[in-house]
Amino acid sequence: MRDTFNVVFIRYHLLKKNTLLFQGFYPFDNPKGYSLVCEMNGKPYDLDLTINEGNEVRRRYIAAHKSVSKEYVGEINLPEDLHQVKSLKLICVLGEAGDKNQVRSVVYKATGKDLIKLKKEYEYNLERAAVTDDKIQILGWAIGNVPEEFHLYDGDKEIPISVKRMFRKDVYGVYPELTEKCDSGLEIVFDKGDYKKLRMTITANGQVYDCKVDTEHVLTGGNLLPKKTLWERIELYRQDNGLGATIKHAIDKLKDAEAPKYTYMDFLTSFGPTEVELQRQRDEKFEYNPLMSIVIPMYQTPEKFLVELIDSIVAQTYPNWELCLADGSPDETLGQFINKKYGSDSRIKYTHLDDNLGISENTNAAIALATGDYIVLSDHDDTLAPNAMYECVAAINKDRSIDVIYTDEDKISMDSKEYFEPVFKPDFNLDLLCSVNYICHLFIFKRSLYDTVGGFNKEYDGAQDHDLILRYCEAAKNIHHVPKALYHWRSHAASTAMSAESKLYAFDAGCKAVQAHYDRMGIPAKVEQDTFYGTYRTVYNWGKEPLVSIIIPNKDHTDDLDKCIKSIDARSSYKNIEFIIVENNSTEPETFEYYKSIENRPDVKIVRYATPGFNFSAINNCGAKAASGEMYLLLNNDTEIINENCIKEMVDVCLRPDVGICGSLLYYPDNTVQHAGVVMGIGGIAGHTFVGLERSEPGYMFRAVTTQDLSAVTAACLMVRKDVFEEVGGLTEELAVAFNDVDFCMKVRDKGYLVVYNPHAELYHYESKSRGYEDTGEKVARFNSEVEKLEKLWPDILEKGDPYYNPNLSILDGWYRLKEE
Repeated sequence: MRDTFNVVFIRYHLLKKNTLLFQGFYPFDNPKGYSLVCEMNGKPYDLDLTINEGNEVRRRYIAAHKSVSKEYVGEINLPEDLHQVKSLKLICVLGEAGDKNQVRSVVYKATGKDLIKLKKEYEYNLERAAVTDDKIQILGWAIGNVPEEFHLYDGDKEIPISVKRMFRKDVYGVYPELTEKCDSGLEIVFDKGDYKKLRMTITANGQVYDCKVDTEHVLTGGNLLPKKTLWERIELYRQDNGLGATIKHAIDKLKDAEAPKYTYMDFLTSFGPTEVELQRQRDEKFEYNPLMSIVIPMYQTPEKFLVELIDSIVAQTYPNWELCLADGSPDETLGQFINKKYGSDSRIKYTHLDDNLGISENTNAAIALATGDYIVLSDHDDTLAPNAMYECVAAINKDRSIDVIYTDEDKISMDSKEYFEPVFKPDFNLDLLCSVNYICHLFIFKRSLYDTVGGFNKEYDGAQDHDLILRYCEAAKNIHHVPKALYHWRSHAASTAMSAESKLYAFDAGCKAVQAHYDRMGIPAKVEQDTFYGTYRTVYNWGKEPLVSIIIPNKDHTDDLDKCIKSIDARSSYKNIEFIIVENNSTEPETFEYYKSIENRPDVKIVRYATPGFNFSAINNCGAKAASGEMYLLLNNDTEIINENCIKEMVDVCLRPDVGICGSLLYYPDNTVQHAGVVMGIGGIAGHTFVGLERSEPGYMFRAVTTQDLSAVTAACLMVRKDVFEEVGGLTEELAVAFNDVDFCMKVRDKGYLVVYNPHAELYHYESKSRGYEDTGEKVARFNSEVEKLEKLWPDILEKGDPYYNPNLSILDGWYRLKEE
C-alpha cells in the first residue's frame, strides 16, 4: 500500500462522455498534506476533485486498515482523439512548486492505447442464486446509461424470466456518478427445472454481452462469481498489463507467499511513534505540567534490567517526572550502583529499607518518597515506552478531571530484542475487572486520591495491584484509558508474565481482592476461581427469584420450538418462569395443533401477532405487552439451553440496579462459538466476536469466557428488566430484522445502564433456521436500509469506535486481531 495516494480503481464515467473517473484515499486521511495533480503529455491538465466523508466511506475502506474516513473522487475530461495522448499521469505532490525538496510520486499513468482499452459502456455481475420450492432466483447488478434486455437460455432454448430492478447501495458507493434513483440491483426469477447448460445474454446499446452462468450453483443455490483457473487469471492480467508487468506481478505474488505472517513487531513498525514524532513530543509545551512520580519497589534487581528500566524513564519525552525507588535488598549494592550511574540526575530518589517488607509495603515506601501530582506504578524489571508519560499528560491536559489512567501493555523478551503478546484493553470495564485483572500496567492515579484511599494492602500480596486498582476505581470519578502499549512487561521464568503456574498463590489473592470489592459495595456475591488461571466467577445470592417472562417469536418450525421449551423444562434449575409464544403468521396446520397441546399449561401464553411480514422488534414488543414477569428473556425459537443455571445466571446479573441487559454465550451445534458479544464497527457496522472459536478456548484476553460489559449482545438470548424495557420504549420497530438488538442495547446504555455479557449462561443456537437468510433482492435492500438507519441513530460510536474494543485491533472481523497496514 502506498504512503501517498492510493488509487482504488480508475475507469470511464458512465454518464459523461470521454470522462475518466477514479476513486481513492490517503492512508490516515493525508496527515502529511499531499496534493494531487494531473499531467498530460508532460504538461499540467485539469482535474476535478471532490471529497466524500462519513461512516459510509469508513465502511467501504475498512479493509485498508489505515483509518480512512475521506474518499477522493476525481474526474478527468479526455480529448476526443485518445491517440494524441502520449502519457497521462496522476501525481502526488508534497511541498511547494520550485522547492528543491518537493516530493513527487506518480500514482497512476497510462498511454492513449491504455485509455482506449479501458473504455466500457456497460458493467454487470451475477453474484449468487437462491432456490425456493418452485422458483430459482439470480441476484446481481447491472449498470449503464443505456436501455437493456435480458435473456436466459438452457442450451438454445430460451427460458421465460421476470426481471426486477432495485436500488443497491453497495453498487452506488462504487459508482458515485449514479443517482440514488438508479436501480442497479438485478433480480431474475424463473421456474425451477432440470436445466443442463444455462447462459444469459444482456443486450445494451446494440452490443450483446454473453454471461457465463454456473449451472450447478444456480440449481443448488450459492455463489455465482466465477473462480478462474490460475492460467485464466494470468492471461487476463497479461491482456490488461502486458507480459513484463505480468512476470513482475507473479514474482511479487511469490514473494508475498514466502513472506512471514504479520507480527506484533511489524505492527510496532507501522504504528509505533517515529523518531520525528518523539522529537515533536519533546518540543511540545503543555499548559499544565504535572509532576509524575514513578514509584518502584526493588528487591535484588538484576543490574541489566535495572539499567534498562531507568534508561527507559530517563528517555521519556515528557521531562517533568521523578523516580522513587524503595530497595528491600539485603544490602545497598544496588543503591551504590544507582548513585554511581545516575547520581547526577536529581529526579531519581533512592532509599534502602532496613527490612524487606514485601511487595505491598515496599511499594508504599516508594510512594512515601513521592512529591508528585500523580503516582505511576511500575515493577523493577520492566520498561516504559519513551512516550508513556507524554501520552498520559496529554490526556490530563485535555481533561483535568481525570483521577485514574491506565494504558495498554505488551511483553518484552529477556534480551530486550522482541516485544510480543500485546494486551489491547477496552475502556473502563468493571465487570471484566471483577473477572480478571485486565488493567494491570501501566496504572496512574492522582496523589490526592492516594491520600484518601490509601496504599497497598499486604493481605493481598500476589494480587496487591488488583486490590488497589479496584479500590481506586471505586473512588475515582473519571477513569481514562490510553489505548497505546506504553508498558513493557518483562517475560522470564520468575515472572507471572511468562507462566501462570509460577504464582498460583497470586490467583487466590486475586479471588480475595474481588470478594473484598463486592463486600465494600454491599453486593451479595461470592467469588470463585474460574476455569482459567487468573479468571474469577461471581455467584450472586440475592435471595429472590423474580418471575421471568420468556418471549419466543414463532412461525411454524414447531420442532425447533418444542426442543427449545423442553430444554428449559428439563434442564433449567430456575423455575419461576412463563412462556410467551408470539405466533407470527404461521401457515402449517401442525403448528396450531402444537399450540393446542401446550396452551393449557399454566405457564404458557400463546399471543397472536397478526400483522403480515416479519418484524422482530414488533413481535417482541407484542409479546412484552402480554408478559407478567419482572424480567423479560427475549429468546429465539431455534435455541436450546445447555447448563441448568443458564437463566439464573442472567437473572442474577439483571438484578443489579446498574445493569439493564444481560446476554449469553451461544454455540453452533458443533460446539464452536456463534456469539460472545457484539462489537460496534465490526464489518463496518456491528458484528459478533469469536465466531467459530472452539468451546474450550478462552479467546483474546480471556474475553470469550469472562463476564464483562459490552456495547451490545444478540437478542437471540437477551434478558432485560421490565422497567428498563419500558423506559426505552421496547425495540425500535423501524428496524424490522437487522440490528434491532444492537439498537436496543445502545438505547439502554444511553440511559446509563450496563449491558453485560455473561458466558456462564450457555445455549446452542441453530441460527436463522426458522426465518431463512438474507438471500433475496428485497431482503438485501431491506438489510442495507437498516444499516443506514443504525448509522443515523448511533453515528458517534461508529465514528469514534467501540469503547469496549480497542483502536489497535482490526474491525474486519471479531477475532481481536491486530490491525494491519
